[in-house]
Amino acid sequence: MNALDQLTNDIRACRICVEQPLRKPLPHAPRPVLQVSSTARICICGQAPGTRVHESGRPFTDRSGDRLREWLGLDNETFYDPAQIAIVPMGFCFPGQNEKGSDLPPRPECRARWHDELFASLPQVELLLTIGQYAIAYHLGPDRKKTLTETVGAWRDYWYDREHPAGTPRIMPLPHPSWRNNAWLKKNLWFEQEQLPVLRQQITRILDESRSDLPIESGPQ
Repeated sequence: MNALDQLTNDIRACRICVEQPLRKPLPHAPRPVLQVSSTARICICGQAPGTRVHESGRPFTDRSGDRLREWLGLDNETFYDPAQIAIVPMGFCFPGQNEKGSDLPPRPECRARWHDELFASLPQVELLLTIGQYAIAYHLGPDRKKTLTETVGAWRDYWYDREHPAGTPRIMPLPHPSWRNNAWLKKNLWFEQEQLPVLRQQITRILDESRSDLPIESGPQ
């Protein structure tokens, strides 16, 4: 077992938010959800699993996932192929809901314990898709704008103008694909008209290059 496989197994067995929580303990049994490999050059960095993902144990098995796959121009087979796509939410477990039935923020234990080590173990990643304010805050840090809308609206600055030292990925900030953001999407038509075509083009390029690097399997001799 290599180091990344061991780290992934350790994350999937994690119980910190129940046994050593930084706030009120997780109200249910942990079920960490992530998808990583040593070959995926695209990493989707989201918030935390919802109720359906908690039940399935598979990332983005909900309506938000349907919309995200549409945004990215990916079919299910490619999206769920860990050799091509990594998925690392800011919180690995469903955090529970508040009294109004809304999902709570990602648990802080994941970021504190796992994220720096995990992303250091994924040096091959070329593109980070940061979805929502928590992923944007972690990956962009002081370079993010005052609001999510301003940050996503400045995607050209991050894609074209931000320095990208060798071995560091480019970052594309995105809003959350939740259907609760329908009003935001209608108000910010530039997102689907201008940003998504560039994003799809880059995803296609990276995946095509990745596939061309894979060894060709020989047939029976």
